[in-house]
Amino acid sequence: MNKAEESAGLSTGDYLAGWQRGKAEWCVDANRWKSTLMKEMASRSVSEQKNSALSASAGTTSLAAEGEMTRTVRVIGLVMAGLVAGALLAGLWKASTGVQPGTAALVGGLFLTEVILAGVLILLGSIVEGYGYGLSLGTRWPYTRNIVVLMVRGDPEAAHRVVATLVGLIALALAILAPGSATLSGLALVVITALFGIGTLHVLAGRVPAFVHGTHGLLAYGVFLSYLTGLAFPGIPFWSYLGAMAALHPLLLAVFLGGMTTGQRGFGQPIGAFYRPQRLAHWTVAAHVLAALSVVATLGWLMPAYPLAFYLAVAQVAVGFLLFHAVNLKPKNPGIIVAFHQCMALLITTAIILSLPR
Repeated sequence: MNKAEESAGLSTGDYLAGWQRGKAEWCVDANRWKSTLMKEMASRSVSEQKNSALSASAGTTSLAAEGEMTRTVRVIGLVMAGLVAGALLAGLWKASTGVQPGTAALVGGLFLTEVILAGVLILLGSIVEGYGYGLSLGTRWPYTRNIVVLMVRGDPEAAHRVVATLVGLIALALAILAPGSATLSGLALVVITALFGIGTLHVLAGRVPAFVHGTHGLLAYGVFLSYLTGLAFPGIPFWSYLGAMAALHPLLLAVFLGGMTTGQRGFGQPIGAFYRPQRLAHWTVAAHVLAALSVVATLGWLMPAYPLAFYLAVAQVAVGFLLFHAVNLKPKNPGIIVAFHQCMALLITTAIILSLPR
């Protein structure tokens, strides 16, 4: 072997040795990288499992779906705040200018305030539905830690719960100051309505049947009626009066089926146009329409005892059809038509109570 071959041999040997060392180092680095990657993946998996568990836990306690805060919602919020302030001022005015002295004057003022607030509470519920705020606070009830802040910012659901609390406190005060059929019935209805209010959140979340939503609406009107009759006819037995008022019976049935309609369609879901009922939501709407027509028929049959209520009921049927189309066009936020429809129902109820048969 000559010198050139030896030099070439040494060079080849050195090359092979260097290549083997590089391969070994690369294997070490690859194993180290693989180990680091496996640890990172394991850590990420544990983290994801924790987050998933937390999300699942949160989902079982609260399902939030915030509505859209628009200028219209803010303006409506200011109007509702004005009505609440007006209710308080009206009560103070009645208590201070009434002919009855002392506690009787205070009770009279509280009755007036309670009637107005009970109506405002129903309207707030319709605004919550009309602008998609039914689950803005999730299924937590009755409060969240920042509920007053949310109310000030214009959240109708937060305002609904705060006003409901105010209605409950005044109901308790009236039951203490003037225990009687209207006040004790009103307090009991307030408590039961609040309990069913928890259920309405779970109706919207799809967890309980629509019957709960309908019952909540019916009870809310019961609260309004108990204090309105107590204000208009002091000392009258509320349940006897309610049983004798045939004009109210189809109206209350329509209110119940209206709540059922809302609960049956689900949160942010359309009812769907139909000629013949094919789904349970369709049958509920059909029953609601029949109940509304029975209100018109009953008031017409009793004419001329309730003329204003009759004409309002006729107009309400037309408003109901407009609402039906609004819900199908914009199921998540059908808008002010929901509150207008509810306002008409309150006016019909008030007209029946305050109309004196001729």
